[in-house]
This record gives sequence, C-alpha cells and structure tokens, in this order.
Amino acid sequence: MHEDSPAAARTTAAPRTPVRTTPVLAGSLPEAPPPGPPAGHSATTIERGSFCLARCSCGWSGPARRSRDRARTDAAEHLATP
Repeated sequence: MHEDSPAAARTTAAPRTPVRTTPVLAGSLPEAPPPGPPAGHSATTIERGSFCLARCSCGWSGPARRSRDRARTDAAEHLATP
C-alpha cells in the first residue's frame, strides 16, 4: 500500500498583497469644485395667474410659461451657465 507524505497534503495560504505604507499628502489630490449654483445666484419660480416664470437673485427673469416644469428647467439652465 502506498501513502502520500503528510507534507504534501498541507496547503499554504496565498501570499498577501503588500499594504501601502506611504501616507497620501492632502495637497496631492485635486479638489472637486463645490456643488450647487454659482455664488450670488438663487433661482426660484413665481406663479402669476396661470403662468409660471423663473427669477434669479442676480436680476435674471425667464419667460412666462404655462408649464411649471419648463419654468424650473429655465431656472436650472440659468444656474448651469457660467
């Protein structure tokens, strides 16, 4: 009868990947721009009878729309433009 040696039956764990020991410097990562509207802009919608229009704190005013959703889109487009 033939038996395998006990050493052949043992399994070994896979080698571990090295852990990063170098610290990440705070200035090495690019900063993301702050989310939201540009400074000085705050758009809202105003209802006038059956019409709705978008207005901004900078003085901009969108066209009167029957669709409230379209007036909100006008305001979002205004805030997105630089």
